Amino acid sequence: MGWIRDRGLTLRMFLTMFMLGIIYLAFLTILFAFGVGYTGLIIFAGVFLFLQYYFSDKIVLYVSGAKIVDENEAPELYSMVRELTMAANLPMPRIAIVDTPMPNAFATGRNPKNAVVAVTTGLLKTLNREEIKAVLAHELSHVKNRDVAVITIASFLSTVAWFVMRWAMFAGMFGGRREGGSANLIIFGVSALVWFISFLLIRALSRYREFAADMGGAYLTRNPNALISALLKISGKMDKIRPEYKKDAEGLNAFYIIPALSGDSILSLFSTHPPIEKRIERLQKLSVEL
Repeated sequence: MGWIRDRGLTLRMFLTMFMLGIIYLAFLTILFAFGVGYTGLIIFAGVFLFLQYYFSDKIVLYVSGAKIVDENEAPELYSMVRELTMAANLPMPRIAIVDTPMPNAFATGRNPKNAVVAVTTGLLKTLNREEIKAVLAHELSHVKNRDVAVITIASFLSTVAWFVMRWAMFAGMFGGRREGGSANLIIFGVSALVWFISFLLIRALSRYREFAADMGGAYLTRNPNALISALLKISGKMDKIRPEYKKDAEGLNAFYIIPALSGDSILSLFSTHPPIEKRIERLQKLSVEL
C-alpha cells in the first residue's frame, strides 16, 4: 500500500483555484473603483469563516448526531483505520459512529491532527470488511489532502461577495433614488455575478476533490474494486431509505461519500459530488492499471 497523487486532478484543482483568484481580484478592484469600504466586510467574513473552519469538527459532529467511540467500543473499525493511517503516514484520527439506517461516511477537522472519521450504523450493516476499509481510505484521503482547509480558503471571498451583495441590496432598498443608488445597483450586480461564478467553481473544485479522494483511497488499499462495490451498494441502498432520514442529512451532503438527496436529482453543475458513474469509470481504469 502507499500514497499516490493524481497529477491530472491536481492540475485541474490548481487551475480552478487560479480562476477563483482572478475573479476575486477583479471583484476587489471593482469595489475599490466604486469607493466601497470592503475592509470591514473582509474582516467580518474572515472571522466568520475562521470560526467555521476552526470548529468544523464540532459543528459537523453536533449536526450529524455522531458519537465519538473508543477502541473498546469499535475494535475492528479502529484496526482498519490504524492500518490505513500508517500506510498514509497520518496521525490516528478520532472515530465516530452515527446511528442512522442511511449508509454513509464522512471526514472532518481543520487538519490531520484534529481529524474525525465517521461512519453510520447503516454503512456498517450494508458493507463487508473490504468495502468498509475502502470507504475509510476515501475519507482519510480527504484528511490527507486537507480538503476542509482548501474549500474554506476557496470560499473566503465568495462569502465576502455574498455579504457585499446583501449590503448593496439593503442600501438600495432604503436608499431609494438618492445619490449613489445606481452605484449600489452596479455593486449588487457585480457581487451577485462574482458569488454565482465562484459558487460554480467551488462546486467544481469539490467534485475534483471527490475524484482525488477516490483515487487516493484506491491506491491506499490497492483495491479499487472494493470502493466500486461500496459506492454501488451505498447508492443502491440510499434509494430505499425513507425521505425523512435523507432530508435530515442533506445539510451535510458536501461531507458525505455519496450525497443524501430527498427529492429529484439536481443538475450535476450544482452538485458537490461527481456522478457515481464517472467515479466508477475512473476506478475501473485504475483497477486495470493496478
